[in-house]
Amino acid sequence: MKKRIECQVKICGTTSTIDAMIAAESGADYSGIVVEVPFSERSVSIEQATEITRQTPIPTVLLFFNRPTDWIIEAVNKINPFAIQLLGHEPAEQLKMLKDSLQCQIWNSMFLPVNISQKINLEDMIIALESYITAGADAILFDSVESSGDKVRFGGTGKVSNWNVAEKLIQVCTIPAFLSGGIQPENVRLAIEKVRPDGIDLCSGVESKKGKRDREKVIELMQNLQLVSSK
Repeated sequence: MKKRIECQVKICGTTSTIDAMIAAESGADYSGIVVEVPFSERSVSIEQATEITRQTPIPTVLLFFNRPTDWIIEAVNKINPFAIQLLGHEPAEQLKMLKDSLQCQIWNSMFLPVNISQKINLEDMIIALESYITAGADAILFDSVESSGDKVRFGGTGKVSNWNVAEKLIQVCTIPAFLSGGIQPENVRLAIEKVRPDGIDLCSGVESKKGKRDREKVIELMQNLQLVSSK
């Protein structure tokens, strides 16, 4: 077997200690918990997140959406995660304030549309990317955003974005970059070989239903990941 591309795995949408252990026992690197995000079916309370994090043997990443800085600091002090992930287009200035105030890592999401024909201003995306890096981000996650009528869903879409654009952004990203959005056991090899991210981030691709992890799908994902070879 050829040497595989080194790629970390974050399995997100953890809603119970059982699901966290499925990720850990299968060899995932991180467990992601969505904390008090109103539009997410996988959201848990601060108290639930604290309990799950305490019993999870792999690093936990907490996901927040458009929360005030003081609220985030208070939540982090209660839960004690490895990292937080900002989902809501929080400005680079807020990221810097959090970086100066917290001991944990700070990851930031950037979003690409699921409609691959939709035009994207790559130059503006790169400028935004660089601003987050300058502010102190420890990792960037390129996720998908889906618009339906007047509703917009950031992350958790279960749909892939424009991987050609994601590849270009990851090439210029000077910190660890994760690819998210629509990744599942069946396409994980293609995603890694095409985009060459430092890590992948997924949720619905390894669920039996929203908020419930499927052990067999996680095992299949990790087995397929092992088959990815460098070219």
